[in-house]
Amino acid sequence: MKENAGAAFGFAGAAMAAVYARDGKDGDRLRMTEKLGRTSTPYELPPVLSLSDHHPVTEAYRTSRSVWPATAHPDTAGGTPAVSVGALPLGVVHAPLGCLLVVADGPGRFDSTRRRLLEMYAAQIVIRLEAEGLPLSGLEPGGERARDTSVLRRLRPGAFTLGLDTGDIEADSQMLRLFGIPPENFDGRIEALLSRAVPDDLPSMMALVEPDRRPPNVRDLQFRVRLSTGELRWLSLSCQVQFAPAGRPDRLLGVVADASQLRPSAHEVSRVQRVATALADATTVREVGSVVVTALLDSLGADRVALAELVGDRLVVTVLEPSDQNAWPRAWRSAWRTEWPDAPSSSLPTLEAALREGTIRLWPSRTAVQPDLARLGPGGLALLPLPAEDRVVGACMVGWDEPHEFGLEERSLLAATASLAGQALVRARAVDAEHELATMLQRSLLPRRLPALPGGVAVARYLPATAGLEVGGDWYDVIPLTDGQVAFVIGDVQGHSAAAATIMGQMRTAIRAYAVEGHAPDVVVSHANRLLVDMETDLFATVCYVALDMEEGNAWFVRAGHPPPVIRDPEGTTRELHSEIGPPLGVFTEAEYTMATAGLAPGSVLALMTDGLVESAHMEVEEGLRRFGASLAAADPSDPDWTADSLLGDTARRDDDVALLLLRYDGMAVRPRRAGWAVWRLPDAAVHARRFTTRTLRKWDATEESDTVLLVVSELVTNALVHTRGEVRLDLTLAGDRLRVAVSDSSPRTPIRAASMDWEATGGRGILLVDALSESWGSVPFSGGKQVWSEIALPPREPDRLTQEGEATQGNGPGHGDAAAMK
Repeated sequence: MKENAGAAFGFAGAAMAAVYARDGKDGDRLRMTEKLGRTSTPYELPPVLSLSDHHPVTEAYRTSRSVWPATAHPDTAGGTPAVSVGALPLGVVHAPLGCLLVVADGPGRFDSTRRRLLEMYAAQIVIRLEAEGLPLSGLEPGGERARDTSVLRRLRPGAFTLGLDTGDIEADSQMLRLFGIPPENFDGRIEALLSRAVPDDLPSMMALVEPDRRPPNVRDLQFRVRLSTGELRWLSLSCQVQFAPAGRPDRLLGVVADASQLRPSAHEVSRVQRVATALADATTVREVGSVVVTALLDSLGADRVALAELVGDRLVVTVLEPSDQNAWPRAWRSAWRTEWPDAPSSSLPTLEAALREGTIRLWPSRTAVQPDLARLGPGGLALLPLPAEDRVVGACMVGWDEPHEFGLEERSLLAATASLAGQALVRARAVDAEHELATMLQRSLLPRRLPALPGGVAVARYLPATAGLEVGGDWYDVIPLTDGQVAFVIGDVQGHSAAAATIMGQMRTAIRAYAVEGHAPDVVVSHANRLLVDMETDLFATVCYVALDMEEGNAWFVRAGHPPPVIRDPEGTTRELHSEIGPPLGVFTEAEYTMATAGLAPGSVLALMTDGLVESAHMEVEEGLRRFGASLAAADPSDPDWTADSLLGDTARRDDDVALLLLRYDGMAVRPRRAGWAVWRLPDAAVHARRFTTRTLRKWDATEESDTVLLVVSELVTNALVHTRGEVRLDLTLAGDRLRVAVSDSSPRTPIRAASMDWEATGGRGILLVDALSESWGSVPFSGGKQVWSEIALPPREPDRLTQEGEATQGNGPGHGDAAAMK
């Protein structure tokens, strides 16, 4: 590439250049603010142009596109073009700052290569103007721009073309001077330029020539070179790939300029470092937005900041400050309502253009702004695309109400914040996605809902850890048992991994199975311990198991390496249920677990928690339990959900999972009535069972559905006597308007409802009758055998017919009880 040595301007074949800006006094005219260079052929540069004039400058300004006329300034003698002309817009699409006019001696001097270089040169002019806060229209009284503010004089770039396949580079003399290489010593190889780069900046420069990382569009880069004198010099580079006709990358075109005056001051570096430190600690998208908003509001005194993610072609608002929708334009309120739904990026044209181009847009005070952005910053407005991984991942809007000008430090801070926020947004988005997946897996292993309990209300909370992304092993469960008992279980498997979650699911299932079989709490925990030992895993688990009689308020509990339960008495005092603590599950095969007892009065609250709530790296478990007890004492037990939320406290930053299980024990307002009878194996045993049932129903004044009840009793007792051996027992329970009939036997085999029934079948109709007559029925393991039960709804009863005291009637045969009822 040869430079026009005889010209004072001399860049990319241009001999002369002029800058036009919109006239501040008359908004429909463009005024020439400065010019540099000369041509051998006179070419008239109009000092003022009307926007309606037919001229390359006005056309480029109106269309925001470069204009390269086919002919310009005909030679008066021969009638052929004597000069080549080009007009390039300065600034952003829809809001140009002005125009750059370039002139070259001779026709056809601006080929495609020189046009690309001049377009990158125009972009460098805009960068300097924005970074230094110099308006294009700032003229001295004489009409010329001050010499020290002339961007054409100070910005003297160099240009180069690099063959991507060969590594040969063609550079002009200014390019070599910027690198500190004498032109006579330059061998035309890219290695000569790369050798001047500071080692820390070399990887980013090498990325431009690597086949898989070449920039598809214009790429800007700042780097350092060390001159032969030892001096460090900052250079800015704009480059673009030029493709061969076959579509293969052929050459890299670039413009290099001195960027020393664009480097930030020590104060600005300190501010950027603080922002970088805060963003490094932000792990979620919302935290990233909060850091950006705080940095821009505090450092720049802005009045409003909005940050949005770009997801596909849609913008999703993350943070809006202030949150009052009246502080934002109507066009934005219609797209981004208070619920913050996502909006297409095309709904705001200025944003769409900025996201597409990836360039920062700045509108100082008294600058015309697009209508859709007018109210965002009456005194000044900044639009920051957030770049990351060679793409734009979001946008940030910053607005000022009072007149605001963008100084050099502010512009650098905005650019640095945008870059840092883009990278942090990508990291946080990945963290949020992994955390959501881990939470979803964890919650799928926990109960979807807790059962409704007679005499109490149970609520639970689970919060995953924020410090780690893997699933944890915390779990809880509420298991209704027979005879009005309920088991409350909470546990924690060691570690945070898929293995811990797997063990957690197995332990929860095993404990539920052992509990439903009717085992005592210590036996349930012992069985679970042996099961975990037999799994031959390196993980262990802690468990707290509480079995509560909902009628009497008596509790039996066992601890396997777990924090103790905490009870809040009706008076508001709290106490820990301490007992001999056994080892965690999975440590010793023959570990022993001691069962302890406690009593709950109506109005008490039972709290079970995992250690993530009461222990951390900064708090011992004893102190955590003390604080937990104080919070529970201060809570209002009338709203268990509010109580659970208040006990979680400030858990925004958690090193461990947190599980919490609460029971507000109210006591049973109407205690169930119970009666039981051991069935003798006699030919007329079903008759005696019906007589016992009739007598009991009369005593309870519950004879409305006696025919249905007697038929169900007859079928269940007959089925147990015919198909099992050993003891058979009949139990009746009246709880409110529901009567429960339960028949227990020694066989673990459950009855099966026949899928179909024909006239020749000799059995199976009894279960069909039970199914048809019962509100619900089923079978549960019971003392090595089973218990088949049926619930029958009774008509609503008057309150004075309900008795608060339960009664139990035990019989050993047909001679027990009311003899008249047995006849």
